Amino acid sequence: MISDDIDEVSSQIKSARLPPLGALRCFEAAARLESFSRAGDSLHLTHGAISRAVRSLEDDLGVALFERRARRVFLTDAGRKLHAATAEAFALIAAAANHVRRQGQPQPLRLSCEPTLLIRWLIPRLPGFTAAYPGVALQLVAGGGPVSFSAGLDLALRRNDHGPLPGTVSHFLFDETIGPVCAPARQADFFGADGLPTPTAPLLHTATRPDAWATWAQRQGVPVPKGPPQVFEHFYLSLQAASAGLGIAIGPRRLVTDDLATGLLVAPAGFLPDGSHYHLLSPRPITPATPEAAVLAWLRDLV
Repeated sequence: MISDDIDEVSSQIKSARLPPLGALRCFEAAARLESFSRAGDSLHLTHGAISRAVRSLEDDLGVALFERRARRVFLTDAGRKLHAATAEAFALIAAAANHVRRQGQPQPLRLSCEPTLLIRWLIPRLPGFTAAYPGVALQLVAGGGPVSFSAGLDLALRRNDHGPLPGTVSHFLFDETIGPVCAPARQADFFGADGLPTPTAPLLHTATRPDAWATWAQRQGVPVPKGPPQVFEHFYLSLQAASAGLGIAIGPRRLVTDDLATGLLVAPAGFLPDGSHYHLLSPRPITPATPEAAVLAWLRDLV
């Protein structure tokens, strides 16, 4: 006799067998970061451990998940399908675990934000959030690039230069606007009567957005200025150099709004939308009367 009681140990109707969860965790990190080495760093494992875990998963499933070319790996069609499922599953598990933790004892809501935006715009406005929502503890975390909510984050503030991961919900906040800025004392040296940079004005570039000057020029309808360039690693460095009088930097408006208000910088040409946007990302839809809803409302009030 064949039993159909799946609760019995001897049942011949078996539930679907999951692959090893540890191997799935290694695979998801490797697929998200497109590197076994970076996946190992993120999980505190060696490159070899990640490679063996992925290989064991491929053996278990009977299909290749990555194409290995020299030092790079690329997802196969099967790998992309599995990554979409694992990314969503781990994000849901992490979100549920964080929710349960907060029920057990008060836990701060962890909001990840790009470092320069965090330092120059968000942190100075944090007292306003505390005053408006005294019952919500908010912990700010510096971070950029693709978001993994399985790493203990609740929300993330990002520009839309990275595609959303499966299982991520995006909430529009504001358009990015940019413009050339410099120290007030150097405005007459660096800008003409038309409010545009002079041909000889030194241009300050940032490695994190190397096309910022070209984007501004295209939006402004003028040629890219040909002044002598100097490249900085991050926006906050190029903006600091601009305030020191070293040249003209492209300033995203929210990164320079306080410096403009205090007179540390000027923006003679104003600001133009560059075609990108900022969003608040969450692992699931934000429902009313939750800490996440408070953060979303606060951010939208700021703009």
